[in-house]
Amino acid sequence: MKLHELYPFEHERKGRKRVGRGDGSGHGGTSCRGHKGQKSRSGGKVARWFEGGQMPLQRRLPKRGFKNPFRVEYAIVNIGALLQKLEDKEEISIEDIYASGLVKKTLPVKILGEGEVRKAIKITAHKFSKSAKEKIEKAGGSITQLEG
Repeated sequence: MKLHELYPFEHERKGRKRVGRGDGSGHGGTSCRGHKGQKSRSGGKVARWFEGGQMPLQRRLPKRGFKNPFRVEYAIVNIGALLQKLEDKEEISIEDIYASGLVKKTLPVKILGEGEVRKAIKITAHKFSKSAKEKIEKAGGSITQLEG
């Protein structure tokens, strides 16, 4: 005798439910499906979101607002964080910004004005905030705005 032969014994194992095999089996007649209705039919399934013909939730809720399909989402970078990461450079290109790891390569970049600009630098990006533009130009630097 082996360990896996000890338990459960053959007569203790529950047999599978054999439906549609006569009334004497206890599972005959309607084969445990009840009488009539969608779930009693073959192939009769109800989708998880189906509410029995009631107006569905996503149609009952009010719709508000507008989603602009042409909206451009920018990856934002603060000027302070950018200069801290690339402090030895005097000319910062868009490739340098992507290489620094501050933003994803898939998005256009917008420079925001949080932080200090102590030296004259030349920055190239897609967009600049007013405060960032002022700080860079006040320090004697210049900006180049990319198209697209």
